[in-house]
Amino acid sequence: MYLYNSATHKKEEFKTHTPGHVEMYTCGPTVYHFAHIGNLRSYIMEDVLEKYLRYAGYDVNRVMNITDVGHLTSDADEGEDKMLKGAKREHKTVMEIAQFYTDAFFDDCRKLNIKTPDVVQPATGLIDDYIRIVSKLLDTGYAYLAGGNVYFDTSKLSRYYVFNDHDEEDLAVGVREGVEEDTNKRNKNDFVLWFTKSKFEDQALKWDSPWGVGYPGWHIECSGISMKYNGEYLDLHCGGVDNAFPHHTNEIAQSESYLGHPWCSHWFHVHHLNTNDGKMSKSKGEFLTVSLLESKGYDPLAYRYFCLQSHYRKALVFSYENLDNAVAAYNKLVGRIAALKPEDGDVDQAVFDEYKAKFLQQMGNDLNTSMGVTSIFDVLKAKTSDATKLALIGDFDRVLSLSLLEKAAAKRAEDAKAAQAAKTEGGYTVTGEGDPAIDALVMQRYEAKKAKNFAEADRIRDELKAQGIEITDVKGGASWKRV
Repeated sequence: MYLYNSATHKKEEFKTHTPGHVEMYTCGPTVYHFAHIGNLRSYIMEDVLEKYLRYAGYDVNRVMNITDVGHLTSDADEGEDKMLKGAKREHKTVMEIAQFYTDAFFDDCRKLNIKTPDVVQPATGLIDDYIRIVSKLLDTGYAYLAGGNVYFDTSKLSRYYVFNDHDEEDLAVGVREGVEEDTNKRNKNDFVLWFTKSKFEDQALKWDSPWGVGYPGWHIECSGISMKYNGEYLDLHCGGVDNAFPHHTNEIAQSESYLGHPWCSHWFHVHHLNTNDGKMSKSKGEFLTVSLLESKGYDPLAYRYFCLQSHYRKALVFSYENLDNAVAAYNKLVGRIAALKPEDGDVDQAVFDEYKAKFLQQMGNDLNTSMGVTSIFDVLKAKTSDATKLALIGDFDRVLSLSLLEKAAAKRAEDAKAAQAAKTEGGYTVTGEGDPAIDALVMQRYEAKKAKNFAEADRIRDELKAQGIEITDVKGGASWKRV
């Protein structure tokens, strides 16, 4: 497999520390609010990546954190803890907020066919691990105490900016515009490993530490969780592109300084889902969630299909018009699969192997999901048995996870039920998709033809065609379908 590596800025062959085994880490949600569909785009693409790796024969151990403490509203070292902000907003405790939105997140994942990682670890569960890492960083001179907090000293590194080249003089203080300088820091880009009450006396969650009562910084959590469950060598770290700096940059700094050797060999960043007004966020515009899409009548898997039509390294623009186009394409695909006959022939193993090899190659080229979807259409056009086509589609869907066979089977059952409800008059039978209004028009066309009023019959056919209805005359009647 060839995968773009954000750390080297190039597409390269994916290699692991232990051949055939992947240690994979995914930055999980900060559970202070619902995940919006932009957040979930990242999890969809990471899910496809994990499933592709398993499909390609790798053994995968995927770990995800749940951030329930320490993530400040500036994403750096300033502002209010997002968990405390959520608790104040809803007049609940921080842990009540964390549990509610953790459950909501995994409910959204279930609707989107996103597999739950092998390990899911809330940040609050490994406080002793963070304290041990911070203590060693202090002992080895990579960290220092100032103003009651423990800071990482970025000046000790030969290279700090891993994902982008920066001119230090041009960087805004504290990363975000309008953030005041922290006078405790020796260097502008030093970051907090452990907070004490020096700035956050109202912090809800606090623990004893060698440096006073306080709580961990956001960045140290991911390093601690990954080291515990992935070991000292991480093969693949995933997250949204907005996490690259400062979060992932700081993870690398503290992890490699603690371990004394390179930590993660490959970085996978998913780009933004934007609206026509710019980057999606929880603080502006309509708060786009899976539940909102459902309330508007959208199948969450149509949104997954929408995401798979674009490459993960390209910004994707969301609009309801674009989603509607994806819905139409998804439904048409399901309809074409439903038209296949499971009893038609046997599986041709040679054809199966040929198309599977193509799918592996296309998806293995930097996780090209749009070509993965195209592989389904290639199978539908192939000159082989329906049984072979269905076997291939089911096999590919182990990676794409669009529930194609399940949806097609349901549609096949609906069509069979509709066919049983055929309308028969005077020996003329109309079969279709169970719409009485369309049945009536088809019957009127028959009456017009019977009366030799061919102009009226043609007018009705054109009217139906304009509605996307295709009529097929058969012995003793007619059948119709939407195309």
